Amino acid sequence: MQGNSSGGALVAAALILGASIVGGAYLLAGAMDRGSAELAGLNKSLKTVAAAPAPAARPSAPGRPDPGKVYEIELGDSPVRGSDSAKITIVEWADFQCPFCVRVTPTLEKIDEEYGDKVRFAFKHLPLSMHTKARAAHQAAEAAHRQGKFWEMHDRIFAKPKDLSEETYLRYANEIGLDIEKYKSDFSSSSVRKVIDADLAKARELGVSGTPSFFINGRFLSGAQPYNAFARVIDEELAKN
Repeated sequence: MQGNSSGGALVAAALILGASIVGGAYLLAGAMDRGSAELAGLNKSLKTVAAAPAPAARPSAPGRPDPGKVYEIELGDSPVRGSDSAKITIVEWADFQCPFCVRVTPTLEKIDEEYGDKVRFAFKHLPLSMHTKARAAHQAAEAAHRQGKFWEMHDRIFAKPKDLSEETYLRYANEIGLDIEKYKSDFSSSSVRKVIDADLAKARELGVSGTPSFFINGRFLSGAQPYNAFARVIDEELAKN
């Protein structure tokens, strides 16, 4: 009797196992069919996306200078460094407290080294409101400009961008040989403030809101770009002449 019972149990277990295997096979086959259908649908969707036309290039931000446009930038009495006969004029709107203006300085020096008399540089004031120490630095530089020493003051300020104080600017004024009484008078004068404000107003008119911002023969280039970005525009402009 026990042998029969054991045999029956084995048969029953085998039947149950067989049924489970068959059922699992059906479930697996169904899952594979559904997966194949989903893959086919995904493939069709990808083909549709690939066939769609590429989106148009994003236009420049509203109110900002258009890199594809050439702007007329009047130098006026702005400080200029370089040959008057240079074929390329790079106008920079900068902030003496801006870390990106400091960062781009070696790039501008390399441009000067590589292109020599082909390029000249002009400076425009753009002390940003977020930089509370910038305005005094610009006043110092503009006061030095009244005595023909703008770039000497400019270079010293950018050489030590964390040392921004009126006492420091006064020391620089002594180092570069300024008439100190005239420097002090000009530093606090309304005429110096008007020059800075005029540069700020022109920046707003052009849509320039950040520093550094450049116009290379009137073509806009934003930010502390690498040397190659400047060289590309410069070379294009030189090729026109």
